[in-house]
Amino acid sequence: MCQLLGMNCAQKTDFCFSFAGFRLRGGLYDKHSDGWGLAIYEGRGLRTFTDTLPAAESPLAEMVSKYPIKTLNMISHIRYATQGHKGDLANVHPFQRELWGISWCFCHNGDVPKFGSNKDWLSHPMLGSATERMFHPVGDTDSESLFCAILNALRAEYNEPPSLPDLYKTLDNLCKEIVKGEEDTSILNFLLCCGEYTQFAYSYPGARPGSKVWNGLFYTIRQPPFTTATLADCEYHVDFSTVTTENDRVAVITTKPLTTNEKWIEMKKGELLMFDRGLPYFHASQCEKVELMGRGLCSKVNAHKKRERFQSIDSILIPDEVETLDDTRAGENRPATRVQNFHKDVLRSH
Repeated sequence: MCQLLGMNCAQKTDFCFSFAGFRLRGGLYDKHSDGWGLAIYEGRGLRTFTDTLPAAESPLAEMVSKYPIKTLNMISHIRYATQGHKGDLANVHPFQRELWGISWCFCHNGDVPKFGSNKDWLSHPMLGSATERMFHPVGDTDSESLFCAILNALRAEYNEPPSLPDLYKTLDNLCKEIVKGEEDTSILNFLLCCGEYTQFAYSYPGARPGSKVWNGLFYTIRQPPFTTATLADCEYHVDFSTVTTENDRVAVITTKPLTTNEKWIEMKKGELLMFDRGLPYFHASQCEKVELMGRGLCSKVNAHKKRERFQSIDSILIPDEVETLDDTRAGENRPATRVQNFHKDVLRSH
């Protein structure tokens, strides 16, 4: 099957080290040779690179792996085609769409029988409360059909960008609906970005019939004190203590651990995580803390409501821990304050 890579960062960070190892799995050290893609956020803008060549051989992938683009949020995918035509750029992940003035992107690893490419698109189920199809697939993969179905369900549920807790709960329910009734045959691992700050990861792992290859998701958090990391796929290492600051923190999410000497945590079956500023959030209630920091879905659609919300919660914010957030939703730079100790109960012990 395919492999996924995601990064979510507290400070803008380049992805050269992780992508350098990841791309070698695209046809050199692994069989994922049916194309690759990468999507990175630059503010509200989304820059994408896709190619039908193997990532290990693609001149475009070689260029990207050496170009130090910095971002807060990115996902990448290397393809091993099991559904959808090979050599068709329309079937190369990540897929992207606009909803509520936000650029969303999505990549997937697994098999979702309800959305199989052997079925006509119009026979695919609609999710949640959706009754019409406003988002349609361009290619013929189950992954893109699933992405469109998720967006159609979100559009049916909300007239404008929801809060992060509401979005978490809705996505969690949709994931349960997707695998319901086909729990034994579904493999559903995906990364979903909804703007420059926020990334969701969902894992319903498994192995295809007759295969010993386990398809799940792992993540690690790189944060102070930084150490040296060594890639698993080639003889290459970086001493992060020499190239980072005390404010840096990066969450790396991938199908198989990229390094040999970092602590990788496997996501549980049916687990949905939200990442922001390089931290994982495990429940909708925890996502509220991110919302209070002014880091909800970034859109002009709900800018006026965001301003009203921030004014109404000023009394519960901690004035002595101030940082400036680029609040482009409101069209201004305004001071926003951290919720005290917001991250202490977020990271689980393992």
